[in-house]
Formats: sequence, C-alpha cells, structure tokens
Amino acid sequence: MTIPAPMRTRRAPSTPVMPTRSYDVAALNPDGTRFVHSFQAPMLPLFETAFSAFARGTTLAGPHGAIAIEDLVPGDWLNTSSGQPAEVTWIGSTTFVPAHAGRRMPLVRIMADSFGQSRPSSFVSLGKGARVLQTPPHLRGSTGGAQTLTPISDFVDGVNVIEVSPPTPVHLYHLCLTRHAAVDVGGMMVETFHPGMGGTRDMSYAQRDQFLSMFPRISHITDFGPLAHPRAPEAEEAA
Repeated sequence: MTIPAPMRTRRAPSTPVMPTRSYDVAALNPDGTRFVHSFQAPMLPLFETAFSAFARGTTLAGPHGAIAIEDLVPGDWLNTSSGQPAEVTWIGSTTFVPAHAGRRMPLVRIMADSFGQSRPSSFVSLGKGARVLQTPPHLRGSTGGAQTLTPISDFVDGVNVIEVSPPTPVHLYHLCLTRHAAVDVGGMMVETFHPGMGGTRDMSYAQRDQFLSMFPRISHITDFGPLAHPRAPEAEEAA
C-alpha cells in the first residue's frame, strides 16, 4: 500500500514592514489652545520632509529679534518674505539617528554670502526638507525674474554649499505659519512647510488621514492655502 506524502503548507509571502519614526508636534488648535503630541508614523517621503528643514541651533528673525528654532513656540511671530510678520501655528520635530537604516542623515551647510552679501550672514545648516527662495542658475531665463522656492540640495556645489553627515544624532524641525511663507534665516529666506497640492496623492487613505491628523488646523490638503512663491519645476513635480 502506498502511503501518501504529507501535505506541505504553503506560507503566504511576508509583507515588508514599513519602518516608522517618532514625530513630535506642537501647534495651535483652531480655538487657540495648545496641541502637543508625539506620533509614531511611517518614514514616507512626505512625513520626513515635513519634519526636516531647520537644524537645531538655526536662528530665525522675528519682530522682536532673532530666536533659535528650538526655542520657538506656537504663537510666536516671524518675519516673512512679504514684509509682514506672521504667527507660528505648527512646529514639527524629530531626531535622525546616524545608525538608523544604515546611513547618516545628511545636512546641507550654506557658507556666508553664498547667495549674495549677508545671504546668509554666517553659515547655516539645513535639512533635506528645506527649500530656499533662490532661483538656480539653469532656471533664471525661464522665470521672468521671479524668485522660486528650490530644494537646498539643488545648490550643493562642494564649495559654498556642501553636504555634511554629522556623526551624532541630528534634531531637525519644520514649521507652519498662518499662511505659507518664506522666513528670514540669517538673511536667507527659507520656505515654511507646504505639502503641495498633490502631496498626498501617492499615499493610502489611512496614511493621508494620519498625516493630516498631525496638523490640528488642517482638515483637507487645500487648507494649507496657496503657495507664497512659485516652486522650481522639479520641486513642484516631486511635491
């Protein structure tokens, strides 16, 4: 008599686990009360960009003088590229650990006078999520003289604007005002956070809802309002 071979159970292919990170938020609720919360969320590009523009120690100009990004609180006011100050409504921050994901988190260091006299007035370090109000040379003939918001990484030249990889954990920040703007960082204008109108199009509904829940004054992507300045074409396409 032939004994049947035991049946083998097929294992379903494992689904890759999306790595997550802790993101901290301090913001103003619509009624003016304070909102402080820590989120555990996926390390998707939009989440990472929303928390990685200003390195700890960066000073921003306000109506009453300079203030370090780590000392900023919702309700403070900052000078903007429009000439009118605006209120800070949201501050996001997170820590990038060098060993995480097997690589260090690069920063971009801008030397003094890289974009003109006192722009910036001393070196400034920005994260990968930063855009500056400066048109790159290859686009100056197509913008009609208008300044564009361009990823700082587009200006890396190894001389005036260089990429550095700190060996220790890096704490980075981003912020929103009552309106989209560019804020004064040592004489250089750096964009406040805006996801772009198509910023959540590649996300699942759950990821989109989780992302928007980090912004207590935002119910829909359109609530971020219009851009204060045009973005460089490659930046807008990636938004």
